[in-house]
Amino acid sequence: METPWRRRRGIGLSPLLSCALAQVETMSPAIALAFLPLVVTLLVRYRHYFRLLVRTVLLRSLRDCLSGLRIEERAFSYVLTHALPGDPSHILTTLDHWSSHCEYLSHMGPVKGQILMRLVEEKTPACVLELGTYCGYSTLLIARALPPGSRLLTVERDPRTAAVAEKIIRLAGFDEHTVELIVGSSEEVIPRLRTQHQLSRADLVLLAHRPRYYLRDLQLLEAHALLPAGATVLADHVLFPGAPRFLQYTKSCGRYRCRIHHTGLPDFPAIKDGIAQLTYAGPG
Repeated sequence: METPWRRRRGIGLSPLLSCALAQVETMSPAIALAFLPLVVTLLVRYRHYFRLLVRTVLLRSLRDCLSGLRIEERAFSYVLTHALPGDPSHILTTLDHWSSHCEYLSHMGPVKGQILMRLVEEKTPACVLELGTYCGYSTLLIARALPPGSRLLTVERDPRTAAVAEKIIRLAGFDEHTVELIVGSSEEVIPRLRTQHQLSRADLVLLAHRPRYYLRDLQLLEAHALLPAGATVLADHVLFPGAPRFLQYTKSCGRYRCRIHHTGLPDFPAIKDGIAQLTYAGPG
């Protein structure tokens, strides 16, 4: 009986098909050589993305396995030994140095950070809501720029990451009256903000978690009437990795004025990204 293995190897096949298979095997090196310029072109054109992939996935996974710690925990250990307690500016600079010279942290970075601080200072919000605390970098930027008596609520879904962020926030000198860290998914936390955290309105919102959740969470904020007319919504990473549905909604629904602040990724300026600045006109 003829087996599938024998058919795959060309044994027991017609002479014509066997000849065709032989020609394919003969042509394979030539085909591979023909594709070589295309592969080289892609590697050169997208070299920044390949470098980002290596630093954020391959090297990070290797170090996670070797150390038994996450990158945020390794960064906090570095901050403890190199930063000045009670000095948010020095802690931010230390995190930037760690990301540039040790391990890429995937944080907001100084260029976007300046945009964020300037907008907080201009808007002088009484209450700020941040979705996506991560290591606490953008949290410190906001807290530094808040006017006296203002309040920041920051939400992080991962308990282990939140534990690191809490330590960094308190190390910088901000107490729970100024910065309250809430552990939980934004989808679950937003409906409880009014009753459990006494947030009746958010004058400024920073979306810095996962771009695919931006639209869902913006609509949740609208549905629970947490955005007053004139509120500012900032959304990071709207161009890379991108939030096309979120941007399409905000531009087409008629309730927002939208502006994009174009930047690059920290340490990868050739990879274009941006922060969306939205001004809420009201429910309409």
